[in-house]
Amino acid sequence: MDEAEEALVRMEGIEKHFAGVHALKDCRFELLAGEVHGLVGENGAGKSTLMKVLTGVYRPNAGIIRIDGRDVQLSDPKAAQALGIGMIHQELNLAPDLTVAQNIFIGREPRRGFGLFLDDKTMNERTRELLAGMNLDIDPRSQVAGLTVAKQQMVEIVKAISLDSKVLIMDEPTAALSDAEIEELFVVIERLRGQGVGIVYISHRMAELQRICDRITVMRDGQYMDTVKIGEVTVDRIIAMMVGRELYQADKSAHAGAHADIVLEVKGLRRGRALRNIDLQLRRGEILGIAGLVGAGRTELARAIFGADPIDGGELYIRGRRIAIRSPHQAVLHGVGYLSEDRKQYGCLLDMDVKTNVAIASMPRYAQAGWMKDAEIERRASLVVDQLRVKTPSIHQPIKFLSGGNQQKAIIGKWLTRDCDILIFDEPTRGIDIGAKGEIYKLLDQLAAEGKSIIMISSELPEILRLSHRILVMCEGRITGELTNDGSVTQESIMHYATRRIG
Repeated sequence: MDEAEEALVRMEGIEKHFAGVHALKDCRFELLAGEVHGLVGENGAGKSTLMKVLTGVYRPNAGIIRIDGRDVQLSDPKAAQALGIGMIHQELNLAPDLTVAQNIFIGREPRRGFGLFLDDKTMNERTRELLAGMNLDIDPRSQVAGLTVAKQQMVEIVKAISLDSKVLIMDEPTAALSDAEIEELFVVIERLRGQGVGIVYISHRMAELQRICDRITVMRDGQYMDTVKIGEVTVDRIIAMMVGRELYQADKSAHAGAHADIVLEVKGLRRGRALRNIDLQLRRGEILGIAGLVGAGRTELARAIFGADPIDGGELYIRGRRIAIRSPHQAVLHGVGYLSEDRKQYGCLLDMDVKTNVAIASMPRYAQAGWMKDAEIERRASLVVDQLRVKTPSIHQPIKFLSGGNQQKAIIGKWLTRDCDILIFDEPTRGIDIGAKGEIYKLLDQLAAEGKSIIMISSELPEILRLSHRILVMCEGRITGELTNDGSVTQESIMHYATRRIG
């Protein structure tokens, strides 16, 4: 990329203060036309604040912003929009009851009859042209509520393009997308790149950043760290710049190995086409990774073991004794805990405080003669918060105000309080930042070292390889491969089994 080329966006010396908090300190950022530029950092690093300055939501206390080589003052979002700066937020900003065309042209609808009537025909035609320009097969007359999240995201992008955006900021654009939908998004991004649109790509997913970005800018604690070309730096180096340390790497050599006691055994587990004759063993102190593509049956397996979904057949043994688990309550009684991939819906009580969330699975033991032993609950919750290093002002803080990583730690604390020794983690680091990922990795490894047995489901192959002692690979409801993670296993070998159909 030609360094002498005039930047589409140049931000220099950006400062921002909030009520005594120095949120941005001498920050800078540069975006070229036709470039996909990654912006990374932990939660609280300043990424969103810097982009809110660029989109006119915040006015900086100091610094210069240049668009196409011209100094500008972005007094509000409308001013930024007029200069061709658009943003696709992680939480999509569409009216679900309106059509695609109505959402794209909301507030600027074409009119007829001296401006007295909306011209739906013209609006639909213009929308169809915009969608065709992006090679998107979406009916302009479709109600947005009926579209997939991926299609809704495409509508947001087309809306921004209809405003002549030459700078497009994408905040965690793939967080709610399947692998196939991510591929669709990348095709659209490449098309925008070819049209000269500059894209700021905010994400925690290193594999995506490596694939789609030209350069990456790293922020930490409200400060600019560095800008690097994607092919000239390792992922570990990027992470080290983000968190100030290398990401935790489990020491799998200390694992008890194949001679440890079997604590959980599944034989011939079946549930429709989702699970077909699943056999697995989990040993004491083991992290058993389960990999596979979306729809392979990984979550269905976890839910079946935990009793959340009924099964058609199969046997389940815990510590050598055959048992029947027909509900999560029964699973918990047998020492099995489950962390859902959707922690906000199934993992925690968002409006309740930290101490209640930690104690909720063990409430009977804190009840006496119809009264709750609040002092004992607080003592236990404080112990868990300290043990797991949950960052919270107090145990009385509503859990919804904690970061994703700290919510996840509190949920883990819930099952440790219940003294579950078989733990099923479904996407344990989904939606949390790199620094928090490292802490979760260390915690899982420590739990295994203490004798807990863990099944870990993850869509991130580097995560599977980083933590697992053994890896089971699933495809279309079956286990298609078992790999001992002895250093010879690669992402390619996992993918071989993840795409291997049997019968």
